[in-house]
Amino acid sequence: MHPNAAFRHADRALLETLIDEIGFGMVFTQTPDGPRVAHVPLLWSGAHGNGGVVQFHLARGNGLTRHLDGANALVVINGPDGYVSPRWYAEDDQVPTWNYVALELEGHARRLDEDGLLRLVSTLSDKHEAQIDEGEAWTMDKLSPARLRGLMAGIVGFEMEIQAWRETVKLSQNKDAADRARLADGLEAQGSPAIAQLMRILAK
Repeated sequence: MHPNAAFRHADRALLETLIDEIGFGMVFTQTPDGPRVAHVPLLWSGAHGNGGVVQFHLARGNGLTRHLDGANALVVINGPDGYVSPRWYAEDDQVPTWNYVALELEGHARRLDEDGLLRLVSTLSDKHEAQIDEGEAWTMDKLSPARLRGLMAGIVGFEMEIQAWRETVKLSQNKDAADRARLADGLEAQGSPAIAQLMRILAK
């Protein structure tokens, strides 16, 4: 994470919302074959302990799957980002940078049993199907039992109890309000409205 303390953000609710709304991230751990990463849908649950829990599933054949149970792992969620041009500052003596939001979660991963895996994938599909406006929502019961058994056999579920949260919320907090306003306008004009909106809301 970025070493500048100005880019920390103590609002835990904001970080939880980032996990829930983005719903996708990367899982890293060290294996005997070297460091490995998997890209996974994430399900956030704050119900277990103070740190909370994230759940995810991987293909059984993924190079990370057989090493995750009991391992210390890192989950990374990337939020909005955008290139910041020096031309947007009031003064010329500036350099390019990148504004972004990112969250690292560290903890111990454990494998889910079959029932836990089925609940995970059912909850994930129900959540995302509910966000689609047109047509009838797809549900797991549309699968035949044989098809469901075959698909479930091909994936492995995990949950990670979070022991450390590390965030970077880099929104030009080290610049004055007038510069931040110009940077937000520039980012929005160049097609990065999400990071621009966060700058206007959070970097005050």
